[in-house]
Parts: sequence; structure tokens; C-alpha cells
Amino acid sequence: MGNQTFTEDVLILERLKVTSQSFTPAFILLLLVYIFIMVSNLGLVVLVFRSRSLHQPMYLLLCNLSINDVFGATIITPHVLKDLLLSNSERHIHYVDCVAQTFCVHLHASASHTVLMIMAFDRYAAICSPLRYAAIMTGRMVVRLSAAAWGTAFVLVAILVGLSVRLSRCRRVIPNLFCDNASLFKLSCESVLINHVYGLGYTVVLLGSSIGSVTLTYLKIAEVCVRSRNKALNSKALQTCASHLAVYVILLVSGFIIVVLHRFPQLSDHRKVAAIVGHVVLPSLNTVIYGLQVKEVRQRITAAFSNNKVALTDVK
Repeated sequence: MGNQTFTEDVLILERLKVTSQSFTPAFILLLLVYIFIMVSNLGLVVLVFRSRSLHQPMYLLLCNLSINDVFGATIITPHVLKDLLLSNSERHIHYVDCVAQTFCVHLHASASHTVLMIMAFDRYAAICSPLRYAAIMTGRMVVRLSAAAWGTAFVLVAILVGLSVRLSRCRRVIPNLFCDNASLFKLSCESVLINHVYGLGYTVVLLGSSIGSVTLTYLKIAEVCVRSRNKALNSKALQTCASHLAVYVILLVSGFIIVVLHRFPQLSDHRKVAAIVGHVVLPSLNTVIYGLQVKEVRQRITAAFSNNKVALTDVK
């Protein structure tokens, strides 16, 4: 009886196909990227909270993005690194751990959209209502927006995963590098119509509200910039908005690629690579694209390095 329970509760994950020649470079590169994600994003959060001049809504909201990037990379990267080390053996995961990983993977993806939505609202308030910006984006509003971003993502994902957990299981193989909702409900032989309907609704609501709000926000910003003859205002708007849009477009493109590749089982290896890019490479780009493009953050980083060099010189 014990062996039977163990067999039912343990699932088999697909392996990442890596040749013996590319194993070492892939492992080292992925490890370095993960270290960069952790250092850059956590460093940015520490920098914002330690510098009073950066205690502004824009930077505090940016911390949500950095925390989410650390969260998303930590869910996947150690798992993939372990997969590379065990590439020639069968990989197992307990069902409970698979459910937890599924929840975290989708929470990260959903929060990426909701956080970028509140960041777009902040840019809208700053550029379209500069005189009322301080009254709108108070500390309380920043907390409310952050809570709304994470709370909405949490509820949507909890229902999504809950609908899959209720199903009985007749299979043990997860056709992916890690657990996600599509892989989870495919373990069942029951009807998954409800899962498909809610999954479609979840995607439409999340992406529809995300794309709609960001598009509307930037159309309004563009309208204000066209009407305004203030070159300083337009330059600042272009700098901050271009960074935000670059992050958002990359997120959308990578997400659509993963969704499309899910529809083609013969391209499973391509889907695995796309998943790694979406959950690992993007968090490393966000800090560079968004954080280092902001003048105040760039100045603080430069000052921090300069102080360290002076301190090292004094020691010598």
C-alpha cells in the first residue's frame, strides 16, 4: 500500500536535452545569469530603500518588479540547473511540490502583468497630471496599488490551480521541464472543459486588461506630449516610458511564444527553451532595461561604485 501511494504521488518530469559538449557552457551561463538576477534586482531594492531621494512612487513600484523577477527566477533556475546535472537520469517530483511550483510559476507570470499595469498608471499620473501627482500617488496609494497587483494575481491563479487540483489523476508524466497548469490538468482522464473555459477567461481578462490599460495609458501620454511644447517634459516622458514599453513588449512576445508552442507537441524542445528565456532571461533584462535607464538610479549606482573605489584606495 505504501509503495502504491508513493507511485501515485510521484510524477516524472521531462528532461532538458543537452549534449555532452554543451552541458558545461549551458550550466555555467545559466548559473551566471541567475547570480546576476539576484545581485542586480536585490541590489536595486536595497538601493531604493536606503536612499531617501529614491523614496518616490516610481521607484517603490519598480521594487515590485524586481521582487517578482527574483521570485520567478528562483522558482525555475535552480530547478533547471539541477536538471542539467541529472540530465541522464529520470527526474521525479512529488505531486504536492508540483502543485506549489505550478502556483508560483503562474503567480510570477500574472504579477508581471499586474505590476507593469500599476507602473503604467504611475507614469500616466506623473505626465498627464503633474500638478496633482503628489496628491494622487501618496504612500498609501503606492501600498494599495502594490497590494492590488499581487492580490489580483494571487486570486486568479488560486482559482486556476484549484480547478486542476480537484481532478483525479491517471497519468504520471509532466510534459515539461517544470510544472505548470496545462501540464497539471493533462494528468487527468476526466473532462477538463471547465479548466479550458476558465483558463481562456483568465488569459482574456489578464492580457485584455493588461494590453488595454497600457495601450490607453500610453495613448494619453502621447497626446499630452504632442500638445506640450515643453522639451524637458517630452524628453523625460520618452526616457521613462520607452524603458517601460520595452519591458512590456518583451514580456508579451515571450508569453505569446510559449502559449503558441504549447499547441505544437512536436516543438516541445523549443517550448522548453522559450520557457527558460521567459522565466530566466527576462528578469535579467528588466534591471538593465528599466533600472539602469533611470537617471537617478544610474547616478546612485555610479556613486556607490565610486565610494567603494575610494574606500579600497584608502585601505591600500
